[in-house]
Amino acid sequence: MKKILFVAFVMINSVAFAQSGAKIMFKDKDNTIDYGTVTKEGDSGLRKFEFTNIGDAPLLITNAKSTCGCTVADFPKEAIMPGKSGFIEVKYNMNPGPIRKTITVESNAVNVEAGMSALKIKGEVIVKKEVNPLEKKQSLLEKS
Repeated sequence: MKKILFVAFVMINSVAFAQSGAKIMFKDKDNTIDYGTVTKEGDSGLRKFEFTNIGDAPLLITNAKSTCGCTVADFPKEAIMPGKSGFIEVKYNMNPGPIRKTITVESNAVNVEAGMSALKIKGEVIVKKEVNPLEKKQSLLEKS
């Protein structure tokens, strides 16, 4: 009985891994891009997630939506052929504070559950400290 269960288990797993169809694989570790600590003035907020179709059928991305209106995603509208790569561009509006956003990508990829992939952006937008010109002159005078 144990042998039958083991053989059935191996066969089910091999069928799952041998799926044919489009398969998406993102370049970034854990599908996450870290903005680091940035300022609104010094950063456009635009990042690109690179992916490759590692399957044997054309990859079709049908949607990419964010958890809020402060992040907009742009995705390729044409099919990505097997072995080819593409980009999903994400633009964050750079509001001061922590960045913790998720972009859900919908596709025909068979290697992700229901064709859905989660992309994440993180980091922190800080307000650039403005130096008052009078304070700057005063500190220069004090050094003299």
